[in-house]
Amino acid sequence: MSIPFILVCCLLLAPQTDFSRASNDKRPSQNFRNVQEVPPEYFGLHIHHAGAATAWPGVPFSQWRLWDAYVAWPSLEPVKGQWHFQTLDKYVSLAEEHHIGILLPLGLTPQWASARPFEKSTYQLGNAAEPKDINDWRNYVKTVASRYKGRIHEYEIWNEPNSKSFWAGDVNQMIELTREAAHIIHEIDADAKIVSPSATTMNGVGWLDEFLAKGGGQYVDVIGFHFYVTPQPPETMVLLIREVKRVMKENGLAEKPLWNTETGWAGPKPFPSQELAASYLVRAQVLAWANGVQRFYWYAWDNHSWVALQTTEADSRALTAAGKAYASAEKWLVGSQVQECGEKPTGLWVCTLARHGIRQWIAWSPTGTREFESEGDFRAREFTPLFGNRHTLDGPTIAVGQVPVLLSAE
Repeated sequence: MSIPFILVCCLLLAPQTDFSRASNDKRPSQNFRNVQEVPPEYFGLHIHHAGAATAWPGVPFSQWRLWDAYVAWPSLEPVKGQWHFQTLDKYVSLAEEHHIGILLPLGLTPQWASARPFEKSTYQLGNAAEPKDINDWRNYVKTVASRYKGRIHEYEIWNEPNSKSFWAGDVNQMIELTREAAHIIHEIDADAKIVSPSATTMNGVGWLDEFLAKGGGQYVDVIGFHFYVTPQPPETMVLLIREVKRVMKENGLAEKPLWNTETGWAGPKPFPSQELAASYLVRAQVLAWANGVQRFYWYAWDNHSWVALQTTEADSRALTAAGKAYASAEKWLVGSQVQECGEKPTGLWVCTLARHGIRQWIAWSPTGTREFESEGDFRAREFTPLFGNRHTLDGPTIAVGQVPVLLSAE
């Protein structure tokens, strides 16, 4: 997503109320799983002002997507042939210092290179249009990939191309940009990964389908998507992920990795409490992994128009409830296998984890409070609240609400 906030909220809220078109089954599958161990690389962030107004994050994360970070094409080459790499150089050095991987989106056309330089976009005039001369795009990609060879290993083509305020060209033109960028980058760095243009919301599924059906998938190593469902709860993501995976399968690309390169919730004002906003973050991360998403970049660490993770830019240790929840989720998930995840007949959601032979469960109830019964398949002995320390269960049941808890057999 991006600024201005109102424009983006309109984009998000309008198309997301009718998920029934996505599947004949309007409810998520009762059981889904991902038995791969959750790697540290699953946890990604957006940081907008790192090293300037924003202190380095005080939560564990492994990946950094540089969107709304002032390093898109218009910022790097505001005038043809005049390059400004100071900010991106600083970000790359910071990432290396902290052993963090960078995902760099390539895109937005500078006004001087734009096919329609006075056309409105989310950003400056002309930014959403395709380049009028493909050679300008080739030179941009080549210059960036050459400068950061061996330092940036992952590149994403554009941002949310199903939105006209981000991309005013057509699918065929985006395929051309993707093809050219992939060829240039792989010639410079054969090991670099190319992430597809990441469409967003249920309206983006059709755009992705057309992109893949016309051959765009052959040029990318990873399928990217933005699984935004705001203002709806995270459980709605399951239907959207299912649709994206269906499109991938129908186009013969089911085996390619699927990354959620951007998701968050507009806020925090729509949430009655910081704790509820934090619960959305954890529920989204758990459900995305359980449904086969291999990266999750939260939007954002330092954007307070959204559910941010820090309370003040200058102090990396001043965490919001969502920031504390992000750290808990990373601790709960990394190294675990999600053996089963789904909604129970009672309305309780339970995800069964295995870590070093020990069974654990992450449980929550999207509406109301439900009882987690520690018997039968769920022989829990301890529980850890999202914002607390581990405790021994006093009895066979525990009340679970919207904020997830971690239960353990030992």
